[in-house]
Amino acid sequence: MDLSIVIPLFNEEESLPELAAWIRRVMEVHHYSYEVIMVDDGSTDASWDVVENLRKENAFIKGIRFQRNYGKSAALNEGFKAAQGEVIITMDADMQDSPDEIPELRKMIVEDGYDMVSGWKKVRFDNTFKKNIPSKLFNAAARRTSGIQLNDFNCGLKSYRRKVVKSIEVYGEMHRYIPILAKWAGFRKIGEKVVEHRARKYGITKFGWERFVNGFLDLFSIMFVGKFGKRPMHFFGLWGTFAFLFGLIIFVYLTITKFFFDQTGLTQRPMFFFAIMLMIIGSQLFLAGFIGELIARNSTERNNYLVEEKLGL
Repeated sequence: MDLSIVIPLFNEEESLPELAAWIRRVMEVHHYSYEVIMVDDGSTDASWDVVENLRKENAFIKGIRFQRNYGKSAALNEGFKAAQGEVIITMDADMQDSPDEIPELRKMIVEDGYDMVSGWKKVRFDNTFKKNIPSKLFNAAARRTSGIQLNDFNCGLKSYRRKVVKSIEVYGEMHRYIPILAKWAGFRKIGEKVVEHRARKYGITKFGWERFVNGFLDLFSIMFVGKFGKRPMHFFGLWGTFAFLFGLIIFVYLTITKFFFDQTGLTQRPMFFFAIMLMIIGSQLFLAGFIGELIARNSTERNNYLVEEKLGL
């Protein structure tokens, strides 16, 4: 199968028929073998009824329905599990992504050798303060911390080599940082393509101001887990040791000044309590790293590594 098109949706009953018809025209013009996987993330409108009707008209349309709203990351993860195509395309269901971009996105994977290609909505039609400014801040922080030079990490229109989506797990709100997940999984050839961003034709945006805070928290989480997920002691143990030793040095200094220079009593000096606090925090951090190491080493996924290929085995 040439293409799997994964479309997460939530209350998009108005846009789905038009989107499905547009995708079908593009597929037929280019003679692709394909499937469209629509993942209904617990919609409260008639979106699932629309998906069922579209399935009757076009056998290439498939559907997954959640019992409740789990979020876009969960919808993408389930779509990735079901996808069978050589190239996987993701796009939003609100008609702001153009299916006409699909052939070029596929070409960059199949012919140009990219592992994944992220769309860049260079010209946007979103609310400046609610979406555009937060997006610029997210992208700047993601570029700086990950080293991936993309202008739009959160663009819903992306293409992937099949192996990429089968090698990553998208959870929480990590859909914003799939390129980082792919990089941590060992896929280095990540490209970008300027794509058309269309003004919203139906409904309203499903994201609010909370995405501003959640985006940064998710970025810190993914960077930490990616770097220290299998070796937590390297983080907690290191900082715990530094904190404990710094507190111990201060304590030794105060003890020496007390007994050899007849200074003020230890408990009357603020530095004494600061030293005790550092040693307690250091011990707690070290124990946190030790417990994390025990959990990591007993995890069933501790030795799950991605193997590129094997010879003679």
